[in-house]
Amino acid sequence: MDSKMRYELLFNNINQYNTGDTGITRIAYTNEEQTCTHAFMRMCMAEQLDIRMDPCGNVIARRQGKIDGLPPVVMGSHLDTVYQGGKYDGVVGVTAALEVIRRLNEKKIITDHPIEIISFACEESARFGVSTVGSKAIAGQFDKDRYRNIKDKDGITMEKAFALCALDFNTVDQASRKNEQFKAFFELHIEQGPVLINTGKKIGIVTGIAAPVRLHVKIKGTASHSGTTPMSMRKDALLGASEISLALEKAAKSEEAYGTVATIGVMNVHNGAMNVVPGDVEIKIDIRSTSVDSRQRVLTHLEETIKTVKQNRQLDIESIEISSEDPVLLSEEINDVLRNICEEKNFSNQIMQSGAGHDAMNMAKLCPTGLIFIPSLDGLSHHPNEYTPLDDIMVGIDLLEEVILHYSKSEK
Repeated sequence: MDSKMRYELLFNNINQYNTGDTGITRIAYTNEEQTCTHAFMRMCMAEQLDIRMDPCGNVIARRQGKIDGLPPVVMGSHLDTVYQGGKYDGVVGVTAALEVIRRLNEKKIITDHPIEIISFACEESARFGVSTVGSKAIAGQFDKDRYRNIKDKDGITMEKAFALCALDFNTVDQASRKNEQFKAFFELHIEQGPVLINTGKKIGIVTGIAAPVRLHVKIKGTASHSGTTPMSMRKDALLGASEISLALEKAAKSEEAYGTVATIGVMNVHNGAMNVVPGDVEIKIDIRSTSVDSRQRVLTHLEETIKTVKQNRQLDIESIEISSEDPVLLSEEINDVLRNICEEKNFSNQIMQSGAGHDAMNMAKLCPTGLIFIPSLDGLSHHPNEYTPLDDIMVGIDLLEEVILHYSKSEK
């Protein structure tokens, strides 16, 4: 079986682990995600890799090198998805890493440095509003006390979700590898945007990753009868939320030159009814940029808007910061190597930034890191119609294999 057919089978096997009829739903620390994770572990064992799961639920699969004591070259991504997501986000990076190992085994190549695959736990923020949980833990950036009691939409805390997967939340600090040495880390990922498709390029070489600040805003007014409450006497929480939303859009548009974006992806009207003035609304906000200053200007405008809306509409508004992360610049040296390989292999490529967060941004705190993009049809991601042609994935795997071979050679 050639590499393309073998990879397609691997990819489809992973994506059979799904719940629901629309798209792929494989939420972190659920039965579907854990079953998929353990299936991946078995696939790694079949390639004679040493397997372990750390206290955060990250899977680490290691291929030993020729020379003892050398730091590993690492590659990986994640297997969890958003609700009703696509087949490619995260999965491509994990399965591509395993295909690279299969190729090395097939060619009987033993590298000087050990090679690791990491399948990171809970990369998506879909369940708890916190992203890249597994790579945060590995980088020693996991705030146990802050995240312990965060709840999902069903009221299950993160600590309880760990327990349901036979993971002890109190030992998550032991997942940290910040005192270890790594030679380099690489993540292959679909772009999740339209740039490569629109420019006709096969490879995106990422120079920096935008990072979000995320907020949970609770707006309380007074629920009252829609027919008997005069407009001038209403304390309408939904109109307050709407005013905040439009002001946030305006602030983000004023920062377009910096690539800054802002999104309200969740708006819940509690006990809503057609004949009731909304009294209790919650919104969740995501503001992100590669410029900390630009992001802060949007955040400051948001805070000022909340004060104004609170006063003018006589509402109680509480804004809670869920998470705040710093933008990350990736290794110039690694990007030079990636560009050189692309030139040698005639892979059309483009230098670009990532508006989405990735596990690579946490691994960059530990070692030189490279993030490789391949095209997303119509720029779609986190969507059932997410699609990347198999031939484009194979180009990404070819590049990943070459850069892993480059960095796994001893410099002695």
